[in-house]
Amino acid sequence: MKIVRNMFSAVVILISCPVMLWAGEVDNLIIKGNELYQNNQFADAIVVYQQVLEKGYESEALYYNLGNAYYRTGKLGYAILFYEKALKLAPDDEDINYNLLISNARTVDKIKELPKLFFVEWWEVLVTSLTVNGWLTLLIIFYYLLLVAVGAYFLVKRFQFQHYLLYWGTVNIVILLLFSLFLFARISRDESFDYGILIESTVTAKQSPNEKSGDVFVVHEGIKFEIEDQLDNWAKIKLADGKVGWLPENCFEKI
Repeated sequence: MKIVRNMFSAVVILISCPVMLWAGEVDNLIIKGNELYQNNQFADAIVVYQQVLEKGYESEALYYNLGNAYYRTGKLGYAILFYEKALKLAPDDEDINYNLLISNARTVDKIKELPKLFFVEWWEVLVTSLTVNGWLTLLIIFYYLLLVAVGAYFLVKRFQFQHYLLYWGTVNIVILLLFSLFLFARISRDESFDYGILIESTVTAKQSPNEKSGDVFVVHEGIKFEIEDQLDNWAKIKLADGKVGWLPENCFEKI
């Protein structure tokens, strides 16, 4: 039995060692990147932060730092790109929202968004107020609260307390259904819409995915748009004001 336990421990160590080494490498790179950033070596910090991303690690702090570093090097498109990536993970973060606001104020294109119906805009604000993980966390919390209420209902013998638990359980079910709706709406929104940020200084959108087709409009670095379709290294984009055109895929990055 002791041999089996030792073998099991050895297997656990062998499995966990690569994970621990990976985490150690990531931590060391982040520390190095932060030190470079604090020493105003922004270009070098970007290289190190990108190495962290290449290892499969992501966080709002990493994206935020990358956005700051790109902003300091004058690459507005990439700065906005990584602020947007950070915002997807932490939509309520004040620093990310503020830096994104400042960066967008420096863009050339000032696109007025098409007005939306009140209830559509209200629904989008509500659904996007939390990330998928945020809605999932709330769903799990209220699920366990419901289990507690159900268990207490069968354990408690007092009718008055059972009546209160029944009421609480019913409210909990309604909340669970609402949170489930918000969760699936957020998942559907994230999977249905792709957005991009222009990283080139100036690009002319075309009527079709062909360099020889007619010009539609001109966009500049940092502008955000919806990606509606992709074909032969071209992407059909839609601006906030409803204008549609085709751009080469190498002039922008997906959020």
